[in-house]
Amino acid sequence: MLTQGTVFALLGAVSSVAADVYTVPSQPNANGEPFDGFVSYSIEFASFPDFAGNKSAPNTFSYNLINNLGALSGSKPYIRVGGNTQDYALYNASLKTSLVGIVDPSRSPDYPTTIHIGPSYFESYSTWPGVKFSHGLNLGLGANRSEGWQTLVDTVPLACKALSQGNLYTWEYGNEPDLFSTSAQGPVRPSTWNESTYAWQWLNGTAEIKKQIQKHCPALSLFGEPKFMAPSYAGTGNHLKAPLAFQDGLDKNKDIQFFSTHNYISGATSPGVTLQGTLMNHNKTVSSIQGHLPEYNAIFPTPEAQKATPLIFGECNSLYNQGRPGLSNTFGAALWGIDFNLYAASVGFKRVHMHMGTNYRYQAWQPVETDLASRGTKAPYYGNIAVSATLGASNLLPVSITNIPLADAYEAAYAAHYTSPLLNGHLARITVLNMRGYNTTVDGQGLDPLPNPPPRSSQSYTFAVSGVRNGELVGIQRLLANGSDAITGITFDGWSYNYELALGKPVRLHNVTVGETARVKNGQVTVQVPDSSAVVLNFPLL
Repeated sequence: MLTQGTVFALLGAVSSVAADVYTVPSQPNANGEPFDGFVSYSIEFASFPDFAGNKSAPNTFSYNLINNLGALSGSKPYIRVGGNTQDYALYNASLKTSLVGIVDPSRSPDYPTTIHIGPSYFESYSTWPGVKFSHGLNLGLGANRSEGWQTLVDTVPLACKALSQGNLYTWEYGNEPDLFSTSAQGPVRPSTWNESTYAWQWLNGTAEIKKQIQKHCPALSLFGEPKFMAPSYAGTGNHLKAPLAFQDGLDKNKDIQFFSTHNYISGATSPGVTLQGTLMNHNKTVSSIQGHLPEYNAIFPTPEAQKATPLIFGECNSLYNQGRPGLSNTFGAALWGIDFNLYAASVGFKRVHMHMGTNYRYQAWQPVETDLASRGTKAPYYGNIAVSATLGASNLLPVSITNIPLADAYEAAYAAHYTSPLLNGHLARITVLNMRGYNTTVDGQGLDPLPNPPPRSSQSYTFAVSGVRNGELVGIQRLLANGSDAITGITFDGWSYNYELALGKPVRLHNVTVGETARVKNGQVTVQVPDSSAVVLNFPLL
């Protein structure tokens, strides 16, 4: 962990003083206004009982971490319950436990692919007061097997009753249907699978979902028919194309509330994947996110259409196939997560659901103790904290996010401007990421420390900030760890959210520098950022 003395030494060792002065726009970015709960989560369907617990044993550790984000941004994360395993789940009314799953390592070593859920599965929706959920229903087996269809008929009443306590977010029918005929875990559709067949099956299933909700939970339909996130495709280049599915009538009933798409920067076993080149690389992140915009703009070409059906990442994270040790679980992945979330906000994504499951390498936290992973707060969570701090109490003072182009692929900066009428255009915060890699462990695995780590450099950034008076003090909050390869010892503004300290509640550490400020001079503010770290600059409200 970085101590006070170490931080001050780093700030005195500036290896590269940027000659450039980066101009912060004076007005908000109209396209970059995220929704409440922008930093949200997608939890693997088979892992949900681990994350949430049940009525008799709620998972308070998970709830504490969720509440931390809510305290910073003014609203709790929205939880999507889904993923690959939602399309394997069948219902067994006599099952005494919430879920029984069988892992077939030849299909996936990380989650079960034979799954039965019982009535108590739905207790997990009652353990996190104030949180809203989407429930993922089984299209993979539900539309082509009698047992799957009966699961739909039997579980919609249970799900809608569990989500009738003011905790319904939206519904989802099917996960990544664009991979149904090509899935590495085993195809569930023939090679002739196409957009028109998908649209017909989706419309048929969602009609049944609405029928069951109207029958068993009529109050949920008082203000309109049930709505969905869709199409929940894995990406833009797979077997099915979203524009064709919409042309074939997927949204003919105008019940798609969110256009949901999924993103992973690369794969856990993809050749050439590195922390610096793949994750801590702003250009790579920009290219990956930008790849989704032409598809969305083709389907929803007008501002009115986009307002009616906003764009979200319903599932995303660093590396598909649940991430890779030494990459997805590191502090470098936390820095990547900040860049990914804030860039997504800047180009019009209204909410981002970071995916996780029990034992997954890219998870924000491990909810329970297993023989594969220890319960605890993981490095990526701290990136989520920094994003929430950038947004601030957006339920009261909404902000717009703007990308500030910097000189190097291994750095990024974002401005948050207030958008409320009283403060419209006032600069709220600037977040700066120095993603130049700095490793302090053997082979960058985050485990065994190097006996003689190399010196750590620091970069200087100067921003021209209009509308901020000269002499004003700007607060500095730092996201710090020993290096990009660190998997522990991470703090944000001196706060630790470790399980071991207070079950995930914030604990202020006294050996970390806090309370730093910078002064605005000649309309500019300068901050030094050590390699593999981030800062949030907080400007005076008035």
